[in-house]
Order: sequence, then structure tokens, then C-alpha cells
Amino acid sequence: MFKRLIFLILLWPGAALANDWDALDTPGAFAIMRHALAPGTGDPATLTIGDCSTQRNLDQRGRDQATRIGAAFRDRGHSFDVVLTSQWCRCRDTASLLALAPVQDVPAFNSFFQDVSTRDSQTQEALTLLANRADRPFIITHQVNIRALTGQTTRSGEVLVVRYAGDRLEVLGSILIDP
Repeated sequence: MFKRLIFLILLWPGAALANDWDALDTPGAFAIMRHALAPGTGDPATLTIGDCSTQRNLDQRGRDQATRIGAAFRDRGHSFDVVLTSQWCRCRDTASLLALAPVQDVPAFNSFFQDVSTRDSQTQEALTLLANRADRPFIITHQVNIRALTGQTTRSGEVLVVRYAGDRLEVLGSILIDP
């Protein structure tokens, strides 16, 4: 029974990953994060980029979570050159609250949850943007985008440590700060 449990833990996506801060020391490593806690699922059909009243947004727990995540990275001495973010308000707010680097909107990181037809083109655009970067980005995006880029799902506020691997991002570790 014990061997079977170990086997299942090793096969379960993300199960063997913990707070892998050391993974950030890997050459070419950077961070990609699912936005902090924002209650609900998806967005209203009336979503308008730039109008937060039409979107699902961070609640107080999400704002607090984003602030704690940023502090944890700063406390450990991890720095980034730029925070690349989806244009959705919950991602932009997460990026600002992290306070890790200047924030830049990148439409390739916008959610395609409600229009999966853009999945492949957005994923390719994101990979092209991340190829051979000279700077070290921290990316804030959505679960569907992270899954398309890495093959792995994430919780709200979970940070994957990744590096560019051509047709995908290779996951080196995971960092999750309790909400």
C-alpha cells in the first residue's frame, strides 16, 4: 500500500512540487503565476477590458494574498525585470500588489476561457514573446493560459517556476503561499 501511495503522489500533476524557491536559481528560470484569489468562475459575457465593473475581481483575501506573495519574493531576494500581465483587472491588480517590477500589459496572456478558439494563437504568441529573453519576467495570467503553456493546472496565487523549452514552458517547481 505504501509503495502504491508513493507512486500515485509522483504521478499526480504538481503533487511532488512544493515551495521550490531554489528552482529560481536555475539558469533561464522565471515565474508564471495564476492571479490571486478572485471568487467565482469565468467572467460575465459583458466583460470589457479596462472596465473592472464588468469582470470578476480580486476580493480582500486575493489582495492580501498578492501582497504576501510579493513580500515573500522580496524577502528571499528574488528580483524580476518586468511583470508581464493579462489585461484582465484581477491580473493587473495582482501584478501591482506584488510590487516586484514595472507592470506591462500583454494581450497574449489574456484569458481564452470563454473563447477557446484563440488558445493556439495566444499560446504561440506568448511562447514567441518568451523565447530567448534577455530580461527576467514574472508573468501573471489565467489558469487556462498556464495549462496551455505548461500542461499543468494551478491554484489561484500559485507560482510556477519555469524556463522556456521551445514549444512549451518546462516546469521546474511550484511556489504556493497560503491564501
